[in-house]
Amino acid sequence: MDNKKDIDTLLNLDGVVIEQAGGHWTKFEVRQVPKSEMIPHGVRYSLTLHDRDGKRIMGFDNAHAVKGKNKGKHQGRKTYDHRHRHIEDEGVHYEFVDAHQLLTDFWSEVDKMLNALGLD
Repeated sequence: MDNKKDIDTLLNLDGVVIEQAGGHWTKFEVRQVPKSEMIPHGVRYSLTLHDRDGKRIMGFDNAHAVKGKNKGKHQGRKTYDHRHRHIEDEGVHYEFVDAHQLLTDFWSEVDKMLNALGLD
């Protein structure tokens, strides 16, 4: 896929809210920013799944740094691209490949979460 087209697709989702099963909903916040060491792809994003009360229950973002807790190359290193696996999760590293993969991974996790809640 064309990386520029993928980024444009992601940017076009800014402000989109999509209803999901059981009153849950997804929200997209996406902005183009200058490329930097922390955001080499030049896109600040927050893709989130919320419960019917508006609480974020899962998401992918790079709006803040998280300290790596996992073993391996990200251990102890602050990383910006990350995901929140559940309500209490402070975030774990996410390897941003491209916008297409980010969207694929996000929707896969939305499906898993809704399925686990019996809302598929």
